[in-house]
Amino acid sequence: MAINDPALRTGPAGRRPLSRVEAGEGRGRLLPEVYPVLLGPSIVPRVMTSPSILVFDSGLGGLTVFREIATARPDARLIYAADDALFPYGTIEEGRLVRRVIEVMEGLIAAHQPDLVVIACNTASTLVLPALRQRFSVPFVGTVPAIKPACASSQTKRISVLGTEATVAREYTHALVRSFARDCEVTLVGSAVLATLAERRLSGANLDEEAIRAEIIPCFVVEDGVRTDTVVLACTHYPLLLDFFERLAPWPVRWMDPAPAIARRVVELLGPAESGETRAEPRAVFTSGRTPSPPLSAALACFGLTAGAPESDRTYEAERLASSRMVGPFG
Repeated sequence: MAINDPALRTGPAGRRPLSRVEAGEGRGRLLPEVYPVLLGPSIVPRVMTSPSILVFDSGLGGLTVFREIATARPDARLIYAADDALFPYGTIEEGRLVRRVIEVMEGLIAAHQPDLVVIACNTASTLVLPALRQRFSVPFVGTVPAIKPACASSQTKRISVLGTEATVAREYTHALVRSFARDCEVTLVGSAVLATLAERRLSGANLDEEAIRAEIIPCFVVEDGVRTDTVVLACTHYPLLLDFFERLAPWPVRWMDPAPAIARRVVELLGPAESGETRAEPRAVFTSGRTPSPPLSAALACFGLTAGAPESDRTYEAERLASSRMVGPFG
């Protein structure tokens, strides 16, 4: 196992070095750094009919997770909450982000009384999940880079992890590599722009393919005739650009999306859907309080969501977060 030094990118214009993790360090062991997020407290599964499930993200990336959960539990009462007022999370100081997510989650739990909360965001999961589990009694399911299954399924034993700059630089991600990569060569690639491009796409913007190509090219490594064959999508926004990735890739690879595994975990905890049950119409809540634009409303409808949220939800969020409101990405 090794992490290649030059792969942490700051965007198309340049790179900066990544500290090396020595081959074999922690091999085959679950290191203490990953316990609080990956495992969390023991949760006793409860078979529930029409459970209430809250899916939370900093923006629209969690829609990819929402879609899988909606398919797995079509009877569930689903709420999608986007903290778009503070998007993107990767640029926020860690202490401030922890306080912010706890505050927003307190309001969401009070308003919607979920039976389960899914944190469909790598940044929020790695930084805030332990604090959320300590603060609230509702069970939480988090999102972590799918490094373990990627290494297990790779034929060439050369994988790349494509995430935000914050995710690939975080020690938690390096600990996952040390715990699970074993004999794989791992290249970490951080993008400062792909999550924003995914948001813009759902808002109806045309995207520059060359800009996307520049962000994913460092994932494709050839050494001694051995090529990368698997790319872990370590940001829930990135599957929203998957068709671009597949078209622009220099050769075919397996793209690892964490959403199906998250949906399976939800079913493990809440049980499968009861035959014949149908869910209430899913709702979306945006902390900016804005009404989504027509293109975004159409995109949300494709995921089975009602555009915007009831006025009471928007008013609640606007009043609660007025002191920290920022201009969101949705026009």
